[in-house]
Amino acid sequence: MSRSAVTQASAGHLLRLIRSGQATTRGELLRATGLSRSTVGHRLDQLFRAGWVRERAAAASTGGRPSARLEFTADHALVLAAALETRHGRAAVLDLAGNVLAERTGPLSVEDGPEWVLDQVGGWFALLLAEAGADPARVCGIGLSVPGPVDWATGQVIQPPIMPGWDRYPIRDRMRQAFAEHVWRSAGRSGPDGCAPPPPAALPVLVDNDANLMAYAEARAGYPDCSAFVLVKVSTGIGAGVVVDGEPYRGIDGGAGDIGHIRLHDRGDALCMCGSYGCLAAVASGKALAEQLSAAGFPTASGSDVRALLAEGDPQAVGLAREAGRRVGEVLVTVVGVLNPGVLMIAGDLAGPPFLTGVRELLYQRALPRSTAHLEVVTSNLGERAGVLGAAAIVVEHVFTPERADARLADLGL
Repeated sequence: MSRSAVTQASAGHLLRLIRSGQATTRGELLRATGLSRSTVGHRLDQLFRAGWVRERAAAASTGGRPSARLEFTADHALVLAAALETRHGRAAVLDLAGNVLAERTGPLSVEDGPEWVLDQVGGWFALLLAEAGADPARVCGIGLSVPGPVDWATGQVIQPPIMPGWDRYPIRDRMRQAFAEHVWRSAGRSGPDGCAPPPPAALPVLVDNDANLMAYAEARAGYPDCSAFVLVKVSTGIGAGVVVDGEPYRGIDGGAGDIGHIRLHDRGDALCMCGSYGCLAAVASGKALAEQLSAAGFPTASGSDVRALLAEGDPQAVGLAREAGRRVGEVLVTVVGVLNPGVLMIAGDLAGPPFLTGVRELLYQRALPRSTAHLEVVTSNLGERAGVLGAAAIVVEHVFTPERADARLADLGL
């Protein structure tokens, strides 16, 4: 039997069908896989004993005996997730369905370097697990969202303009170390069925760019049927996350979506944080608007300060935000023409009516009507939680791929 055939017949493959909703009864599994009734029963028994799937009686109907529904057991394990911004962070404990069990935010500057920041995140995780009354042994992975380009294969940040000291730093190793120092030493060596904890060295730690993870979370939550989804985050910097057919598109080494460093032809005087002149981020980011407001006599230190002024309806901030939206819209004309997305979402500190109005003005004025005929231009649904929700989701998808699920079942002797 070929490797693909083995995978199709495995318990891990059945779990994927159940988790995705493609097959939620024994009959649907039989039809989806072509397996025999006894084989499906055996595979389900593995999943039941692991505690990963449960069977619930369906509501009675007039059409005969109802089929029991199979559902993924989302509370059998936990995920830790953190989203780092330039000046603050957010961390959470979540179940496998993405429900937040405990959460905290606080000042956390990436300029303080990875050693200190990741140690702080490890300390936050310990406090949150205690707050949730959760056994650390149930943690099956950690997800981390960072404001810089990430090589997905290595989990390392590559040449980040706003993260000094992070370039090619071993984030995964340091995060595992911080987890061990703050959390693991108090954990037992065994967990509930199906959730025997891995040692810290084997704990999955997944790192990705913030815009990618926000886009992933927003697309899954609000637009699961959208085959091409783009999220543009405008805060201290500017970046885009792209989701195609339900999966993040990162490019060959994590550089996809880095629209903040596209050059504007008429702003060669604007020095960017990357060291170049004329970048979009140097003109239209939260940091750029903060500098412009400060120069106009309104002391403003960051994109979050700009957001506060916009919330107050400050005329100067509103005007600058609308113009920034126009400049971003200039670049998005090309993005929309290349990717032809069904949804373009604006998120981040500047994602309000003035900025969105500016984006729409330029986009609909200059893009081909065919490119925008079926395009929705919207703002975030998940708000400031999008980063941690996306970070948690990639961990769950990683841990429960058919191959990894089968390997874990084998480790459990099932």
